[in-house]
Amino acid sequence: MAELPSLLLASLNPSSRKQAEQNLQALSTQPGFLTHLLTLVLQTTQDRAVRLAASVYLKNVVKSRWEDDEPPLPEADRAALREALVPAMIALSNPSDKAVRAQVAESISLAAKIDFPETWPDLVDKLVASLSESNYEINIGILETAHSIFRPWRAEARSDALFTVINYVLSRFTHPFLRLFLHTSKLLLSTPPPQNLPQVAQAMVYLVDIFYDLCCQDLPPDFEDSHSQFFGANDGLFLKLLAWDPPQLQGDPDDTNPSLPSQVKTGILEIVELYVKLYPETLQSVGSVEAFVRAIWDLIGGGKRPNVSDDGLVSQSLRFMASAIRTGYYKELFGSKETISGLVQGVVVPNVSLREHELEQFEDDPLEYIRLDLALPSVGGIGGAHDAVTRRQAAADVLRALVSSGSEAEATEVTGAWINQGLNEYNANKAENWRAKDTAIYLLTAVATRGSTTAHGVTSTNALIDVVQFFSEHVFQDLQADPQTIHPILQVDAIRFLHTFRNQLVKPQLLSVLPLLVRHLSSENYVCYTYAAISIERILFIRQGTQLMFTQADVHESAPPLLDALLSKIEKAPTPQKMAENDYLMKCAMRVIITARSTFANGYETVLQRLVAILGVLAKNPSNPNFDQYIFESISALMRFVAQANPSTLSTFESALFGPFTYILQNDIDQYVPYVFQILAQMLDLHSGAVPPEYQSLLPFLLTPAQWQQKGSIPGLVKLLKAFLSHDANSIVGGGQITQVLGVIQQRLIPSKINDGWGFELLQAVVQYVPSASLQQYFRSLIVTLLTRMQTSKTDKFIYHFVYFLAFCLAINNGGLTPDYVVSEVEAIQPQLWKQLLVNFFIPQAPKSPSKERKVVIVGITRLLTQSTLMLREPLVQAWPPMFQALATLFQTEQRLSKKEELDPDAGLTQIDYEEQTAGYQAAYSRLAAAEAAPVDPVGHVKDLRAYVGQELAGLAQRDRRVQGWVAATDAAVSGPFVQGLAASGYSI
Repeated sequence: MAELPSLLLASLNPSSRKQAEQNLQALSTQPGFLTHLLTLVLQTTQDRAVRLAASVYLKNVVKSRWEDDEPPLPEADRAALREALVPAMIALSNPSDKAVRAQVAESISLAAKIDFPETWPDLVDKLVASLSESNYEINIGILETAHSIFRPWRAEARSDALFTVINYVLSRFTHPFLRLFLHTSKLLLSTPPPQNLPQVAQAMVYLVDIFYDLCCQDLPPDFEDSHSQFFGANDGLFLKLLAWDPPQLQGDPDDTNPSLPSQVKTGILEIVELYVKLYPETLQSVGSVEAFVRAIWDLIGGGKRPNVSDDGLVSQSLRFMASAIRTGYYKELFGSKETISGLVQGVVVPNVSLREHELEQFEDDPLEYIRLDLALPSVGGIGGAHDAVTRRQAAADVLRALVSSGSEAEATEVTGAWINQGLNEYNANKAENWRAKDTAIYLLTAVATRGSTTAHGVTSTNALIDVVQFFSEHVFQDLQADPQTIHPILQVDAIRFLHTFRNQLVKPQLLSVLPLLVRHLSSENYVCYTYAAISIERILFIRQGTQLMFTQADVHESAPPLLDALLSKIEKAPTPQKMAENDYLMKCAMRVIITARSTFANGYETVLQRLVAILGVLAKNPSNPNFDQYIFESISALMRFVAQANPSTLSTFESALFGPFTYILQNDIDQYVPYVFQILAQMLDLHSGAVPPEYQSLLPFLLTPAQWQQKGSIPGLVKLLKAFLSHDANSIVGGGQITQVLGVIQQRLIPSKINDGWGFELLQAVVQYVPSASLQQYFRSLIVTLLTRMQTSKTDKFIYHFVYFLAFCLAINNGGLTPDYVVSEVEAIQPQLWKQLLVNFFIPQAPKSPSKERKVVIVGITRLLTQSTLMLREPLVQAWPPMFQALATLFQTEQRLSKKEELDPDAGLTQIDYEEQTAGYQAAYSRLAAAEAAPVDPVGHVKDLRAYVGQELAGLAQRDRRVQGWVAATDAAVSGPFVQGLAASGYSI
């Protein structure tokens, strides 16, 4: 372990990172590694970079291996770390250790999510015992830890398990927490303030956060009892803290980080917003909302707090108002025209107008400007991240709330006057007053919107506003203006208006403006051409019902120049980082390729060469997972549609891609390896017949243990091995590689709670494609592996996969792999084991099978009931009636499903949308939709499911008279309609 500090430093250097990470991975398997790592974090004499790197590595090990991985963490190491983590947080109380402490707090949160309270019952007790009324440095560490444990509750779905944990915490934490909250408030509001005011204020930030955590799912009784103490309209603590603003803690006006009082106030208003949404009756009982509205007016009314550091506070104040308006409980407060006029003039217009900060951002940090400008308010959301919502959006949301809450006419009239004023100012002096028009367009967008989503833009509009007419009269002119004659922000406004209201325009209107958007792709202004790409991509994604509005025919002519313009912009970037930063351009290119389909069958070679060249630049230093996803998706989609139109083009794709893919695999560029495996599988699937030699030579490499270490690679590896098996399983058996494939399944995938699903998918491919004569020698040991995992760490997910696997084995036609063979192999492990598996797992789980798997399960059960002689003998025959009832339940569910077939084999691809995807390296598996092969029906020989089931059961009933008695032993309410339905189709049981 002596080399640990030097390895951690080496992991920070790009040139030595890969080797250092491999050495750290090897070290991490040694007993005591985690404790040693934590000791390093706590050594104040160590290099700061080493301590920080150690804290990050500790967090990552806990994140990836605490619950499940190969190799697992020894329980002794986990217990030792649990014992040491809270004292470590106390030891890291010094403000200079803030960055390191945050990583350790995250480690506690990750471990607690799995171990608390079952195997870590004293965690909260230790935290409570460490709280102090005097030592606020320690309090900060303890409260930060508590918040890191409780914060995940905000996003979790309500469940009995969650409330068990929350109630466990409340029983131990509530009273000391409330005592400390009141004590800390008293210190903050005292005159003179305490000497350690910054530490006490920082503790209050965490106390307010924890207050929210503890209330986010349900209102704790102790909080309800002390409600007036916090929310009272006259002397409630929260109102006092909103007015609290000590001069000692006021930051520099140029500082962009919020001051501690600003953070406290923002947190309080998040709590009040939560109560408005979840516990309105509690607030109404003490008349709090009116008092908070007055307090907010005093805080931000009339354009107060213009500094960037107060953006979070102002945005949260406006969000609270919007939420209060939406509840409908406060119409007397917000409903009058005078009030609305005051709101618009006092808080909406001042916060919608562009500030110098936004203008500087537009020029100097255009990507951040776009990111913030595109962010939508979390309308109706609870406990979501509000950081990305700007003042402008929060102010606009107040207008949207008024429009959607019965004050449409008043809000439209009042806002309309401001809009007209802005337009008139602009027309009087267009060069000087462009900001007035920008404000007017933003106000119009807000007041015209009733409902919107991130993926689809505005979905419903204010009936009192003609959006298309406003676009024609005031916006279209800016869209088509020469860039030299207009401020670039007004051109961006025009593009954004089109992007926002794209669903309100009909297809011919959209087709007419698309050329203007394409023209803007050649703009010199970063925001302008990026917004053009964003808008084109979203327009091409518009759906009408389940179908996309724009088809290949619509873009056949425009797609090649459009794609050329996009790739040209990407190629102009001076560095790999600059090239990768603008993923909006690459996403639009991907959407063009997907929409155009086989349009690029002519000229695809040039497109492919350009994509490969871009990939070659990025591979030197991958930096943006979104861009990576889109470029690989583009390559995959281009190949899918071009090879579909002309299969002979496959060799061109292979020639272009094998070189770069070899480089990626040899250099272990781990961000790209998962994509490479998926596209290799896609190319192999496009071949018919035997596996080509260039793929055969890859197989030994795929089966090396190192390839299965990176979690993100596993799904792609499984798909690639499935492609090998489906093409030429005999060669894999003949070459002795089937044992390596089974070794991967039995040792790497099935024991893992994360990867067991992929293990079953690969195992099913083995069962489906490997000849039964070659498989039978391994079959029993495979079942033993599955049963061992079932015994040691059973999960609901594993049971679901296990039951489907048994049904799969029973259903498929693979020579000697008959139902009797499957049953006899299980019985050979332990007598009557098959009956136990049926009664305890198969019969309860089978009727719950998802629709895509029901056909296989129905065929499997039918074959077991009708083709297994062992199932017709004692003692297994006792399970025949409940199995029949499970079949009846499942079959009736299947018949109730819509039988409408998906006619478009590419529908899954054309509907892909990454708008709300959060991409991440390493742990995340980034699926390529275009590389997905059409699913193979393992029971494709069964064309008519009802006829198959009816024939098999009727045939058994004729051969064996006992069948009627077995059917009679089932629940008639379940089996009766099933039997009658079969009889009506001519199959009598």
